[in-house]
Amino acid sequence: MANKSDPGNGDIDPCVRVYGTQVHNLRSVDVAAPRDALVVFTGISGSGKSSLAFGTIYAEAQRRYFESVAPYARRLLLPAGAPKVDDITGLPPAVALQQRRGAATSRSTVGTVTTLSNLLRMLFSRAGTYPRGVTERLDSDAFSPNTAIGACPECHGLGRIHRVTEETLVPDPSLTIREGAVAAWPGAWQGQNLRDILVTLGYDIDKPWRKLTKRQRDWILFTDDQPTVEIDPGQHPVQADYYYNGTFSSAERHVRHTLANSQSAMMRRRVLQFVDSVECPLCHGSGLRPEALQVTFAGRTIADYAAMPLADLAATLAPVAARTDATAAYESTSSGELTEVATMIAADLVARLGVLIELGLGYLTLNRRTPTVSPGELQRLRLATQLRAGLFGVLYVLDEPSAGLHPADAEPLLDVLDRLRRAGNSLFVVEHDMDVVRRADWIVDVGPGAGEQGGDVLYSGPVPGLADVEASVTRRYLFDEASPSARQPRARSGLLRMEGIRFHNLKNLQVDLPLGVYVAVTGVSGSGKSTLVVKVLGDVVQRHLGAGRADGQGDVDDDSGDAEIVDLDHDASVGVTVEGIEEIRRLVSVDQRPIGRTPRSTLATYTGLFDAVRREFAATPKARRRGWTAGRFSFNVADGRCPTCQGEGFVSVELLFLPGTYATCPECKGARYNDATLEVRYRDRTIADVLAMTVDEAGDFFTDVASAARSLTTLREVGLGYLRLGQPATELSGGEAQRIKLAAELQRPQRRHTLYVLDEPSTGLHPADVDLLDRQLHRLVDGGSTVVVAEHDMRMVAGADWVIDLGPGAGTDGGRVVAEGPPSKVARAKNSRTAPYLAAAIPRDSCRS
Repeated sequence: MANKSDPGNGDIDPCVRVYGTQVHNLRSVDVAAPRDALVVFTGISGSGKSSLAFGTIYAEAQRRYFESVAPYARRLLLPAGAPKVDDITGLPPAVALQQRRGAATSRSTVGTVTTLSNLLRMLFSRAGTYPRGVTERLDSDAFSPNTAIGACPECHGLGRIHRVTEETLVPDPSLTIREGAVAAWPGAWQGQNLRDILVTLGYDIDKPWRKLTKRQRDWILFTDDQPTVEIDPGQHPVQADYYYNGTFSSAERHVRHTLANSQSAMMRRRVLQFVDSVECPLCHGSGLRPEALQVTFAGRTIADYAAMPLADLAATLAPVAARTDATAAYESTSSGELTEVATMIAADLVARLGVLIELGLGYLTLNRRTPTVSPGELQRLRLATQLRAGLFGVLYVLDEPSAGLHPADAEPLLDVLDRLRRAGNSLFVVEHDMDVVRRADWIVDVGPGAGEQGGDVLYSGPVPGLADVEASVTRRYLFDEASPSARQPRARSGLLRMEGIRFHNLKNLQVDLPLGVYVAVTGVSGSGKSTLVVKVLGDVVQRHLGAGRADGQGDVDDDSGDAEIVDLDHDASVGVTVEGIEEIRRLVSVDQRPIGRTPRSTLATYTGLFDAVRREFAATPKARRRGWTAGRFSFNVADGRCPTCQGEGFVSVELLFLPGTYATCPECKGARYNDATLEVRYRDRTIADVLAMTVDEAGDFFTDVASAARSLTTLREVGLGYLRLGQPATELSGGEAQRIKLAAELQRPQRRHTLYVLDEPSTGLHPADVDLLDRQLHRLVDGGSTVVVAEHDMRMVAGADWVIDLGPGAGTDGGRVVAEGPPSKVARAKNSRTAPYLAAAIPRDSCRS
C-alpha cells in the first residue's frame, strides 16, 4: 500500500486512497482504487462493501463539499456526518445513485422523476394548438395534475375516483345485518354498537338485507346523519346489558373516515376492499382540467403523449425535432407547432428520451407512477439524467445498477456506464452481477464473511488477480468454480389454469401454473413478470381464499397514505377464469417493501423473537422482585422506555427548509430504555445489550431458549446472521427486508398447500446469498407447497422445476408466453431472449428432459 506522500515521480496520483476507515464493520482498512475507471466493490451481503463505497468514500466527499460552502449556506443543507476514517486522498466531487423504492406517493411519476414532464408541459404551453376563441396561452403549470390550476376538480389530479356502492359495502345481500351483511362496518363492540342503534331506531336486523326497502338500505349505507340515541336494553332486544348513548355512522361514512384519519395501516387496508376505484369520468384518467385537454400538439393532447411508451414518444416527436424550416417564436394561440420554440423543445425531449431508451426503459410511460417502478428502474432513470448533465471529473458511486435487470438488458447499461467513464468520470460500483464485475477495470473484494466476519479488503486490483485469493467467496462465482448441481425434477401435484388475463400489458393471456413445484417466471425487464406473479396470481388466489386470508403483506408497517388507495386501481383478477385452484389453501406474498418506516420497527419485533427475549428478562429474580412483567421490557411501553425518545433510540430533528432526520437520543444514547429498566440483567446482559447483538451472537447466547433459537436459526439460514436484533427497519435494504419476511415465515410450522409468491428475491444479493435463499425456497416446496418467483437470476431459474418465459420484449411488445416447460426446454426456445442465458446456467450434468 502506498503511503500518503507523492507517488514518486512528481505526477498527480491517479488513485483514490483510503486510510484507516472504521465505518461500521470495517477494521482500519486501507485501500486504493484508480480514478477514471470502472471500479467494482464486491462481497457477500453485509461484508462491508457499501460501508466502504458509500459510508466512507461518498460520505467523505459530501462532507468536504459541505465544508467548502459558505457558513450561511451550509446551515441550510442537510449536514453530512464525518465518516470514521484517518484520511482519503485523490477524492473528486461525488454523486451517489443508490437503490431506493419508488416514492410512496400517487403524484410522483416517471415524468416528474426525469423532469421530462416539465419539457412536455412547456411544449404544450408555448407551442400547442389552442381551441378556437382562446385568446391567451395557458401557463405550463396548467398542464400539470399536481398544481392547483392544472388538477382536475373531480379527482384532484389523481386520475381516479374512489367510490363506495351498495355492492362493495354489502357483498352478500342474503345475510342479515346481525349476520354481518354490512361487511364494511367494524367488528367487535363497534359493530355491536351500530347494530344496537339500528334496533333502537326500529330497523329489523334479522331480516335478510335484500328484503329491506331501498330507502332503508340507502339510509343505513349512505346517510350523512349521525343521530345519537339512548340504548335501553329493557326496551329493545339489543346485545348490550347496560344503558349508554350511541351515535350512528353510515357504512360509507365509516369507510371514508377510516381512510382519511386512521393511523392504522391494517384498518385502512381492511376498508379499501369496500372501495371501488374507477377512472375519473371528467378527465378520463389524465388528472387534468378540461381546458388543458383541449390543447393539442400534432393532433394529440398532453395526456396522449404522457401515456405513450417512451420509445413511441421519441419516434412521434422526432420529425418535429429534425425540422429545419421552423420560424421564430411567436405568441399566437392558434398554433405554435412550426416555430423554433417547438423544434428546440422537441429536440431536447428526443435527446433525453434517447438515453432512457438506450438504457432499456423505452417501455415505460411518463405517467407511470413511481411506486410501481422497481428500484433498478428508478436508478436507471436517475442515471440517464446524470448522463445528460455532461459532467466531467466526477466520481459516480452506484448501488447495483444491474438490480432488477434481465441479463439481456445489462449490456446497454454497461455501454452507458462506459460512456460516463470515457467522458472523464470515475465509477465506483457496488455490484453482485458477475457479468458486470467481469467488465470492470478494477475490483475491490470485501469479506470474507458478513458483519463481524467481514470488514477486510481481501483484494484490490485488476479482476484476474482475484482468482488467487482463496478467502474470497466472490472468486468462486466470478470464475465459475461454484457451478450449481443438477436437481431431479419434481412431479406436480395439480395444475392452476388462468384464462382471460387482461391487466397492464397482459392481453387475453392463458397461463398453466403447475402446483406443488418450484416455478420461475422470466422475461426481459417490463415483459409482465411482476404483473403476472404479484398482481394477477396474487389477486386471483386472494379472491379464492377470501379477503384477509393472504399473509406477508399485513405485517408491513405502511403509512403511505393515498398510495394505498392508488394500489387499488384495479383488481387484476377481474375477468379471469380459474381451474384447479382448490389445492391452494393459503397465500404468502413476500416482497421487498420495508418491514417498517420508523426506527421503532426492528428485526427483533418483526420476527416475534423479541417476545421470547422479554419473557426471559421478566423471569429474572430482580424483575420478579419488582413485579415487572414482559411488557416492562418493551420499548413501546411508557414504564420501561426512555422518556426522551419514547423508546425509539432516536429523536426526530426538524431542519429548516429540509425534511426531518433522526439523531441518536441524547438521554439514553440509543439504548431505548430508562435507567431503571437497564438495571435488570439476564446472563449479565441488559435488554439494550441484547438488541445490540448480531443474529449470530444472539443465536449462541439464546441457544437454550427454544422460541428465540427457532427465529434466530431461520434468520441465519437465509444469510442474515450479520444483522443486529435492534436494527431499525429504516436501515434495511429491500433484499434484507424480503429475507426477514421469509425467515418469519420459515419459523412457523410448515403448512402444506401454501402458495408462496416472490418478486425478484435475488435482488441485492451476492450469488452466495442467492444460493442460501434458493435452498430455503426449495425447502418450502419439499414441504408440500408451491413457490412462484419472478426472477432474473439464471442460477435460480436453472434450478426450478418449471419455467414460464414472458416476452418477447417489454411493454406493449411483451405480455405473452414465449416458452414454458422445464428449464432445459425453455433454454432451447428459438424466440426467447432468456433462452441463451438460461442455457449457459443449466448444469452440464442435468438430468432434465
